[in-house]
Amino acid sequence: MIEVGMQAPEFALEEAPGKIVTLGSLAGSWVVLYCYPKDDTKGCTLEALEFSALEEEFARRNAVVLGISPDSCASHEAFRGKHALRVRLLSDPGRTMLETYGVWREKVLYGKRSLGVVRTTFLLDPEGKVVRVWNNVKALGHAEKVLAALDGAQGSGADV
Repeated sequence: MIEVGMQAPEFALEEAPGKIVTLGSLAGSWVVLYCYPKDDTKGCTLEALEFSALEEEFARRNAVVLGISPDSCASHEAFRGKHALRVRLLSDPGRTMLETYGVWREKVLYGKRSLGVVRTTFLLDPEGKVVRVWNNVKALGHAEKVLAALDGAQGSGADV
């Protein structure tokens, strides 16, 4: 499991066919990695819409917001188009990054156990160090909490 103070593990994930994003390529920027279960589901759509609505605020703070799920690039493209999402979405169909970051684990939904993504967000500083981790995230209002924590980490506001 990834914890505050650790160096975030490197990853290389597709944003679009042939367009790979690595953590190293984001050096110098604050990074918000929000890991979510599935495109176009209620909670995941709400979370993506809220991060999209605040995307300019994150950008003003030199922060890149990346949503990561095991869905394909084609699924992400349809999801972004259907909801006019502004956030970037990365595909991890092999679950390599999701497993490395400890968010692919057993879940219980309606009494049924299964493996899947536990909604989790990581805030990384410009050197790639983990500043904050949110586990078992509730989507409603989460993006605002992350923005407030970013402000706190940058010394320009109260941490939530």
